[in-house]
Amino acid sequence: MTANLEVIAFANQKGGVAKTTTTLNLAAAFAEEGHRVLCCDMDPQGNLTMSQGIDPDNLRTSMYDVLVHKTPIRDVIHTREVDVACASIDLAGAEIAMSTMIGRERSLERALREVEQDYDYVFIDTPPSLGLLTINALTAANKVIVPVQCEYLSMRGLIQLQNTLAMIRENLNPDVEIQGILPTMVDTRTLHAKEAIELLEENFGDRVFASRIRKTVRFAEAPVKGMSVLKYDPDGLAAHAYRQLAKEVLSNASR
Repeated sequence: MTANLEVIAFANQKGGVAKTTTTLNLAAAFAEEGHRVLCCDMDPQGNLTMSQGIDPDNLRTSMYDVLVHKTPIRDVIHTREVDVACASIDLAGAEIAMSTMIGRERSLERALREVEQDYDYVFIDTPPSLGLLTINALTAANKVIVPVQCEYLSMRGLIQLQNTLAMIRENLNPDVEIQGILPTMVDTRTLHAKEAIELLEENFGDRVFASRIRKTVRFAEAPVKGMSVLKYDPDGLAAHAYRQLAKEVLSNASR
């Protein structure tokens, strides 16, 4: 990628840690700040696509075609609050379809080259596994943000992700690094959440973002309306948390 395009993958092989929520709402916060952002949905569940009011079942082409048939990525980008390179359930078959392709780990990286002048940031939402789709995302990215639910099992997944990243640095992308770990779904009333955050900070120090994403029903309501929480409830705590995170990520990037 060119020096002026930052590609951030949102990864954690444990599901239900607010990866999609974070990808979309941070993108919306970046867009509010005037940045050009493309969200790339690499999850066959298509939750990011649906969160912008797009029905994955009605798409003629999707990220599956980009990865498998080398369809130009521009053909699968839909403009809503932010631009979304859409996913459909077909993507579930991409790993098998790509298994015999030479350079299959770089399919996404190659696809993004054609739009690198159009955007300042590409945010990639990944599936809850460390398979070929996630490996494509980590190979294309220069930074990784890891949303972590504040509980013990979610944090164990971090170790596996670090091992995968080490392998990717060695073989595919020497420059990729964890930009930060984001505590999500924080229930500030519980001792368990406080202990989990302390444990994270003990192990990862200043790589843990100061921002905290708290549990709120707004995160469930907004996607049903096909919008980010920043548009759905612009003055609420959830929107505020993602705006704070945007400031933090942007200040990290400029350091």
